[in-house]
Amino acid sequence: MAFLQVQFYSKALDVCSTVNVILPEADQGIGVDASKVGTLPKVLYLLHGYSDDHSIWMRRTSVERYAARHNLAVIMPAVNHSFYTNEFHGERYWDYVSEELPKAMHTFFRLSDKPEDTFVAGLSMGGYGAMKLALTYPERFGAAASFSGAVDIADMSHRDPDSLLQMDRIFGSHDKVAGTENDLFYLLEKNADARRKPRLYVSCGDKDFLYHHHTKFVPALKKHGWDVTRFDKPDTVHSWAFWDEEIAKFIPWMLEK
Repeated sequence: MAFLQVQFYSKALDVCSTVNVILPEADQGIGVDASKVGTLPKVLYLLHGYSDDHSIWMRRTSVERYAARHNLAVIMPAVNHSFYTNEFHGERYWDYVSEELPKAMHTFFRLSDKPEDTFVAGLSMGGYGAMKLALTYPERFGAAASFSGAVDIADMSHRDPDSLLQMDRIFGSHDKVAGTENDLFYLLEKNADARRKPRLYVSCGDKDFLYHHHTKFVPALKKHGWDVTRFDKPDTVHSWAFWDEEIAKFIPWMLEK
């Protein structure tokens, strides 16, 4: 596998942005399935959490090794504390991640552009971002995953005053998120009748501080007809040990036909 750190000027952000990219490389490295190299790589957009950046998946998991088995490109952007949103007071990270980034990656690299070959996943804040992309643009993705996701963004009951100020900076007012394009529950209902919908994988540890989001989100998805697989892991908190297990499971799962 090839590992690249890509810096390019983002018009959406009006600044140089950084993206980490893993690309399949024929006959290079133990564990690489060279028989699959030759076709255009399938693409996984892999999103970081609130306290992390574009480097974290490579630092804390074996995602490169997992991707090597499947002719899979992995794209890992940085979005700071934005919640993958056009911030009320800040930057246009939603425009960046949903529009500019995919176009840039397909310009720079030879990647499959088929919806069935395109996937998105993330942890915590990135789980929210992955679900937001999949529920807003269901026709673009074959599958999507949230690991320990902050999927009920309108529920701020666990946040301290400083965090609420940050949420106000991002969303304008934390008590006005419900029923907007930033509310996953609004999106899953709005696009319930989409012609093409990705399979969804949603997992969380039952000792995670976001577990109550998980238990509310999955039934809502099922109610509105989304194909969702749920996984609850007992005695598990918000941790990289869990997320490494989950990305290892999700990659072959998302590739199932």
